[in-house]
Order: sequence, then structure tokens, then C-alpha cells
Amino acid sequence: MPQFVVIARDAKDEGALERRLAVREAHIKACDLAVETGQQIYGAALLSEDGKMCGSVMVFEMESRAVLDDYLKNEPYVTNKVWGEIEIIPCKTGPSFTKFLPQ
Repeated sequence: MPQFVVIARDAKDEGALERRLAVREAHIKACDLAVETGQQIYGAALLSEDGKMCGSVMVFEMESRAVLDDYLKNEPYVTNKVWGEIEIIPCKTGPSFTKFLPQ
């Protein structure tokens, strides 16, 4: 099944961090569900040099890019305009790490 790295950088306006914190619980719940269903392999917050959250990196395994795009349309950080820029790159988990993937 295709895998994708999603690199999402937060919007640059002053309210971006506040929006992130306001909907973070909903974002985490969405990630938890995606992990439970085997769609999300990994996720982490990106940090600025001063340690503040400023984006996200996630690895997904989904049927297609179109399915991932549909998922992201409803992602709380998208619908609440936390992320300003999203890059999606096809990838493949390396052999050393496949033991961590759901079977």
C-alpha cells in the first residue's frame, strides 16, 4: 500500500500557535484513530529554535494519494487554518523499520 510523508508547516500569522493549541486535542484524537486503523504510521510536532510547535511531520499508509487528500480535508489543523503549507511526498518505510508497522 502506498506510503506518504506529510510535512505541514504552521501558518505564519500571530494567531497560528493559539489556533494550534485550541484544536490540538481534536488533532490528536484524529491521529489516534488513524493509528488504530493502520493509516498513520508516525507523527511528530516540528519545533522552532525556541522550542515552540511550528508544524507537523507524519507518515501515512493509505490506499492512494486521493484517499490521503480526503483525510487531510477534514484534519482539524487544516479546517482550523493551523497549517499554512503542506508538502506530501511518496515514501517507503525502510526494511529496518517495517517490524514496527501493523501487520
